[in-house]
Amino acid sequence: MGLTVYDLPAPAQAAMADASRTRGGRIRMLLVMLVCAAPIILSYFTYYVIRPQSTSSFGQLIEPQRELPALSATDLQGQPVDLQSLRGQWLFIMVAGGACDSACERMLYIQRQLHKSLGREKDKVDRVWLVSDKAAVSDALVQALQGASVLRVDAQALAQWLYPANGNTLSDHFFLVDPMGRWMMRFPSKQEGAEAPVKIKRDMERLLRAANSWDQAGR
Repeated sequence: MGLTVYDLPAPAQAAMADASRTRGGRIRMLLVMLVCAAPIILSYFTYYVIRPQSTSSFGQLIEPQRELPALSATDLQGQPVDLQSLRGQWLFIMVAGGACDSACERMLYIQRQLHKSLGREKDKVDRVWLVSDKAAVSDALVQALQGASVLRVDAQALAQWLYPANGNTLSDHFFLVDPMGRWMMRFPSKQEGAEAPVKIKRDMERLLRAANSWDQAGR
């Protein structure tokens, strides 16, 4: 019976082969990650970089975008809420004190109507009212805010994340946060009168269309 003798690979050759396999595995992993991230990158590139100037946004883009901070908040029953739990949806935010004067009520009304006007896309967007003081919110207003998230946040802490345009206050604006928790747009409201809601809706619809390839409703 004949025996066949095989030569064992030299240590140097074995090391080179292992290194080659490791590099190949890393390259394949990076390619997979790139393919998964490509739709998100493309949608933001399309919106921010190559969109026509004739359709420039009404809202002011926040650059660099600001990440949702680990702020402590409470609901109207005084229960703690982690703002990070709001990730996964677009957040359409307004800020005002709990007493909520007529201007505040108008902002809440516009916020609700804009949300409704998004049609099927509205399920991707959450309405959020950040109450910036300790004033009580009336029962009537609470009833009118069904479907919205109403959270009380310390004003000084909130100022570390959101800020108004020059000569304005936080309550003069709407703010838009993307599903990854990045504040990326600030909308003027009072200065533009009746035209503001139409322009805000246009910006929101364009953003939601740009994100259709990767964004899904629900957290």
